[in-house]
Amino acid sequence: MVACVFAIATAVGVVALAAFLFRKLDRGSDDRDPGGPTVGHAGAMLSALFLLVFAIAIIVPWTTADSARQNTYAESQAAVEAYWAASALPFPTAGLVQTELRDYVGFVIDEEWRVMAKGNLSPEGSTRLNTLRTQVASLDTTGGTTEDAKMAVLEQVQNLTSARRQRAADAQATPPTGILVLTVVTGLMVLLFPFMAGARPRGATLVPLLAMAALLGVGVFLTFDIVRVFDGGLAVRPDAFSAALQEFQRISGMG
Repeated sequence: MVACVFAIATAVGVVALAAFLFRKLDRGSDDRDPGGPTVGHAGAMLSALFLLVFAIAIIVPWTTADSARQNTYAESQAAVEAYWAASALPFPTAGLVQTELRDYVGFVIDEEWRVMAKGNLSPEGSTRLNTLRTQVASLDTTGGTTEDAKMAVLEQVQNLTSARRQRAADAQATPPTGILVLTVVTGLMVLLFPFMAGARPRGATLVPLLAMAALLGVGVFLTFDIVRVFDGGLAVRPDAFSAALQEFQRISGMG
């Protein structure tokens, strides 16, 4: 924060010093025109700065949402693989493990997804996976295909747990606060710049200014609307888990 304040003060100081020296040395000419070179240069640079900050505020959540969407498919695929592997376990453990997997995926869709919109995961989901892992690990096997099935299920449950941790990180991910603040500040500067430059828009000249203000307001709103990966305009939906439930039904039908 101190470095940021120092950088701002330095930049403002450079402009003030340049203005003072040029006046003392009688170089250049006074520029009081709202449409003059000073205003034109400052307006162009301010617009470019806003566009840069706005682009970052959009691209960062967009990239995070795309990555989070891929992670949900990795997690659901691990659940499907665990469901497949559980079918080779002895009765009645196979049915119990598959039921636990169905319940877990249903819990994620029906209950946990609403919590994720606020940036958190429900602790119940981790409890369910830990219970499932303990249940499979405690299964007494004598080797052969049963032991292989047990290890395969445990491996996929571990993958499921790892993917869940990544989903928790995705739910908490947000753009840097400074980017959002800069988006608002530079947006306001762009809106007020004509007035700051000394212009007094009247009549028809207010129409494009108001149109720009409306569109800019929509853009700033969008940057705040997509802050959370699982909420807002770019929200990741539980499509991957819904597909996993359908796959569970297909696997059970084949059995």
